Amino acid sequence: MHKALAVIVISIALPSAVGPSIAEAQTFKSSAGNIAVETVAGGLVNPWALAFLPDGRMLVTERPGRMRIVTPDGKLSAPLGGVPKVFAVSQGGLLDVVLDRGFAGNKTIYFCFAEPSDGGGRTALARATLGEGKLDGVKVIYQQKGPVSSGNHFGCRIAQGSDNNLLLTQGEHFTDRNEAQKLTSDLGKIVRIAPDGSVPKDNPFVGRNDALPEIWSYGHRNAQGAAIHPQSGKLWEHEHGAKGGDEINIPQPGKNYGWPVISFGVNYDGTPVGSGKSSMPGMEQPIKYWVPSIAPSGMAFYTGDLFPSWKGSLFVGALAGQMLVRLTLDGEKVTGEERLLQGLRERIRDVRMGPDGALYLVTDNYAGRVLKVLPAK
Repeated sequence: MHKALAVIVISIALPSAVGPSIAEAQTFKSSAGNIAVETVAGGLVNPWALAFLPDGRMLVTERPGRMRIVTPDGKLSAPLGGVPKVFAVSQGGLLDVVLDRGFAGNKTIYFCFAEPSDGGGRTALARATLGEGKLDGVKVIYQQKGPVSSGNHFGCRIAQGSDNNLLLTQGEHFTDRNEAQKLTSDLGKIVRIAPDGSVPKDNPFVGRNDALPEIWSYGHRNAQGAAIHPQSGKLWEHEHGAKGGDEINIPQPGKNYGWPVISFGVNYDGTPVGSGKSSMPGMEQPIKYWVPSIAPSGMAFYTGDLFPSWKGSLFVGALAGQMLVRLTLDGEKVTGEERLLQGLRERIRDVRMGPDGALYLVTDNYAGRVLKVLPAK
């Protein structure tokens, strides 16, 4: 999120049978032909993330601190029990949720949230077992080290690699942006931990007295998109710039991604960021950047068959840009960009590919929805 901060609306979204009939499907033009956007479910307050269960139902988080199950026909469950208290201030609250790679056998999920701490909030990661109407065995396996946030830049996207280790993005809390360059702080870092919260022995800073061992990469601003490439197995992430300078990176272990020393954007008041340069020795360059900013959030690689011409594309939601962005790739290079659903006029908070090959989106507002994108009939 950028200059304008979302306001938390205190509201209780009651469980109800809300399905595609809530609104007629809208049709939009695209390179794959006409596409339809259907409303799967409404009645959600600032939904932030969704994750598909093996039976086609979805786990959906609401930023004020609720997690619900949404059925394919749009029914909302009551809020699941067992969710810990969250710091639901400004951008803080209950944020990302993902299923463990072994979910079919262990029913384990991971979720990220702004945890209340010292009058503010810090990024935390928890694991739990999904029970009947509740979360069982909730355990916080990671807590961010460094100054707490008053409500901004928590990051909080989760990705699990093929080695089962978890990669978690974190923001630099906006006012503490120089923390992104300090290896003694978790702010502005991507961290890598094992599912039990321990630190993998092959992390880049393990054994150093001047660095936290959980750090994977640093110099990030506010990363709200993370996905594992389906072929290479590498983590891809995107992060908000300030006024311009949103980035996509493929974070490498131990590397410095520059914030707040270098940027392709400027501060909100128009002054230069840091050095005023977009590159410096020892700092990595993004594979893609946006000027002006689109405010990216959520990210998914498309591997389905419903849109054959889009296979291999990377999809990114946009908040300020109010659209879905499709990027064409050649290996680790971005070769093209298509801007979709601009007439929808919705802040797209998350994007995931469903088991049916459709794209699913969540919209960030107090009357948030789960949307389904598929070829128009």
